[in-house]
Amino acid sequence: MLINLSIQDYAVVDQLEVDLNPGMTCITGETGAGKSIMLDALGLCIGDRADSKAIRPGAARTDIAACFDVSHNTRAQVWLAERDLDASGDCILRRTITAEGRSRAYINGSPTTLSDCADLGQLLVDIHSQHAHQSLLRRAVQRNLLDTYAGAEALIVEVSQTAQRWRVLQEDYIRLAGQTEEFDARRALLTYQIAELESLNPRVGELEQLETQHQMLANAAFIIDSANDIASGCESQRDQLARLVQLANDGRMTTSATENLRELLQSALIQLDEAQAETARFAASVELDPEGLRATEERMSALHDLARKHRVTPEALPELLSSLQAELASLTGGSEQLAALEQALGDTALAWRTHAKALSERRRETATKLAHRVMETLDRLAMNKCVFEIALIPFRDDNPDPRGAEDTEFLIATNPGATPGPLSKVASGGELSRISLALQVVAADTATSPTMIFDEVDVGIGGGVAEVVGDLLHTLGKLSQVLVVTHQPQVAAKGNQHLLVTKTGDQKVHSELTMLDGQARIEEVGRMLGGAKLTESTLAHAKEMLESS
Repeated sequence: MLINLSIQDYAVVDQLEVDLNPGMTCITGETGAGKSIMLDALGLCIGDRADSKAIRPGAARTDIAACFDVSHNTRAQVWLAERDLDASGDCILRRTITAEGRSRAYINGSPTTLSDCADLGQLLVDIHSQHAHQSLLRRAVQRNLLDTYAGAEALIVEVSQTAQRWRVLQEDYIRLAGQTEEFDARRALLTYQIAELESLNPRVGELEQLETQHQMLANAAFIIDSANDIASGCESQRDQLARLVQLANDGRMTTSATENLRELLQSALIQLDEAQAETARFAASVELDPEGLRATEERMSALHDLARKHRVTPEALPELLSSLQAELASLTGGSEQLAALEQALGDTALAWRTHAKALSERRRETATKLAHRVMETLDRLAMNKCVFEIALIPFRDDNPDPRGAEDTEFLIATNPGATPGPLSKVASGGELSRISLALQVVAADTATSPTMIFDEVDVGIGGGVAEVVGDLLHTLGKLSQVLVVTHQPQVAAKGNQHLLVTKTGDQKVHSELTMLDGQARIEEVGRMLGGAKLTESTLAHAKEMLESS
């Protein structure tokens, strides 16, 4: 629960510190005195957005700290422990805001984010503002109230998470289905291209070999004639070269000066013989083959044509075939993945329907109980002729929805015999305020926050109804710590603790907070009953109200 609130230089507050007790604490004061400032300041500690205009004029910054006792708040202790923050005893949420607009938040002295402050704040305090009935008109708020009262948090998590998984799978399926159509077209093209390449079967280095072969076959006649002429020339030249070798080997020529000459002539004769033999062999290997020439030209033309078709060089065709075969192999898993996703979608949808059905049953059971409790409370709030119902409206779309299988709508009939209709169309402002209060009071039975704050939720209510409101809030104070900002003396008289907010000063206005007891409290309740001028009867009435409470 909230045990201390410290405010410095916020709005019209220069310095304010208050210790709070269990039970019901009433906060009263004249209009504009700053009663709601305490709650606005507390809201900053639990993650509300900051406005530098709220800083007290002339101050450099505002500093607000709220101290909570979490010794009996297991959920808050777990939250703190998970973030390595001190989870024993007290928990201090602090917020500072500078005139330049810079904001800092701290939990137990450690810097933190507003998101974390808000998450922790939900475990510590629940604020019901005077405008809460406006949000009550929204179906989402009505659904959350019903689900909270039903204690269906675990089911809601299951339904929401399963629906989210289904949506992710659905997106993957749609994306892959579109890709599969593209894959099928690509796979068909690849299959055709690979078959065409495999039919031609290009080989590495083949074109170079074909070009050599083509050159030989195309010039076969010339090659044969030329080779024969070379062989004949070598033969005719051999006799003359042999005579030259004979002359060089004559004894009369045999000197050291002619030794190199003899070797050169002998080597030339040997090479001439080898040239003649090699030319004869080459000439014998070459044949006139028109059919072979035609086949070579057709093969070369096929390679060039297919290379132009794929916009590559003929030499790159073998590598192209390998890459297309690898791409085709990578596309074979698309259909299997699509089938697996389809199966996963069905399984997830089935799981969602199971969880959603359980949630629907819980909602139907709780709707009857909650409506009955609200009717009982409305009866005490002088709306005994009202009929309050909770309708569950199935969603038209059967696809898994994070909200479950149906939406919630609160219906009310304020006149006997009338058909219940939506709150927004039937209830007046005053009626809606009382309905909202009844719902808040009833739902408070299942509240998970140890501190509940009601900011002028009794606006538009007076007389005996206001006394009933005070009794209801006092009863809540036995379950949770309750802070009530009120203008109703009947409500203020029910508090276990009474705080008075006053505004003083002319040039420099500031608010002060005073703990009331004894005569001072009687006078404040009297002021709320009869205005600024207190009479004996007013004070007697105030004293009687306090004593009876």
